[in-house]
Amino acid sequence: MRPRNLDEYAGQSHLLGAGRPLRTALEQGALHSMIFWGPPGVGKTTLARLIATVTDAHFETLSAVLAGVKDIRQAVDIARQNYAANGRRTILFVDEVHRFNKAQQDAFLPYVEDGTLLFIGATTENPSFELNNALLSRARVYVLKGLDEEALSGLLDRALEDMERGLGALQLQLSPQARQLLLDASDGDARRLLNLLEIAADLVEQGGVIEVELLGELLSDNRRRFDKGGEAFYDQISALHKSVRGSNPDAALYWFARMLDGGCDPLYIARRVVRMASEDIGNADPRALTLCLNAWDVQERLGSPEGELAVAQAITYLACAPKSNAVYNAFNSAMRDVAGQGSLEVPLHLRNAPTKLMKELGYSDGYRYAHDEPEAYAAGEDYFPEVIEPRQYYQPVPRGLELKIAQKLQHLRALDAASSRQRRSDD
Repeated sequence: MRPRNLDEYAGQSHLLGAGRPLRTALEQGALHSMIFWGPPGVGKTTLARLIATVTDAHFETLSAVLAGVKDIRQAVDIARQNYAANGRRTILFVDEVHRFNKAQQDAFLPYVEDGTLLFIGATTENPSFELNNALLSRARVYVLKGLDEEALSGLLDRALEDMERGLGALQLQLSPQARQLLLDASDGDARRLLNLLEIAADLVEQGGVIEVELLGELLSDNRRRFDKGGEAFYDQISALHKSVRGSNPDAALYWFARMLDGGCDPLYIARRVVRMASEDIGNADPRALTLCLNAWDVQERLGSPEGELAVAQAITYLACAPKSNAVYNAFNSAMRDVAGQGSLEVPLHLRNAPTKLMKELGYSDGYRYAHDEPEAYAAGEDYFPEVIEPRQYYQPVPRGLELKIAQKLQHLRALDAASSRQRRSDD
């Protein structure tokens, strides 16, 4: 089923369509090192082999899972021999290249640099995080996408035609419902499509019809694409968080369902939902944090599906709640100040004085007990280290409960200002 030319290659029209840069480069024989980044089953290995065929280059392949520096040097020797013998260039294809450590990636850099090898790497992980900058600077990254239904349908037709040629008159057929189910279950993965078709073909009589019931049995534990700990994982949790922040409960529920469908641990999502409550809701609705903690507790106590419903309840509440990142911003600002100013001394009046010596040294002298002051507020008191000016990190937003909080703080600051004016007048 591997394509024999670029026209038979399924999908990736954004790279291989007429007039596209990669297609033009291949047709002109302008080879360069490249990295194919995309999900499984979208044709990364197939495209690398096809490039070697189209450009009449020798094709060497390594798996980063199994290969080491010795294998890289052996490939280099083969490339030199081929070029010396007939002037033929060598493409070194490294599958799962993100699994190479830094030393292994560095090992073939000189040979990519001097043209001994044309390097093509394939990865399902984000190259920005997994590959050395030196390697990235010497190779062009091409992003391969999951195959759409049109590309998968064309590939399925080719496979059925191939089976028909092999079986003669005993044609294998798919019912319309089974065909659609197969395309949906493939989830953009050509390898998955062909594997499911092959298994179904083995289970049905030659010349028979693959029905939806048979495929349903094969797909009883079907999971959409979800790489735990990989790029898809972080993309989807990011989409969930941003949907909550954007006050869209429907999109938030969709991404929650996608992650569950892919096999994500609901407790991980529950923990992240608690983070959302503090980061994006904050004091605009303090009940949100309690609700999220309760949902996490339900998930731990009851498991699925009761726990997942509680987490869904928390997610929809967060999405609909008034939004505030005031606490998040205030906390980050305070942390930046602390990191940049060193270990400043606690003012004496704020220190405890449990011993006689401490009292003699002035600990707690001048401390004003707020409950003894009017409105239980020591107007004008300074609680910061003496060498820095008082800060106002927390700036409540005009939404939810923070409306009331802002009014309270404004009133207290007015008391501070009045106290300051009184001290200046007394002086």
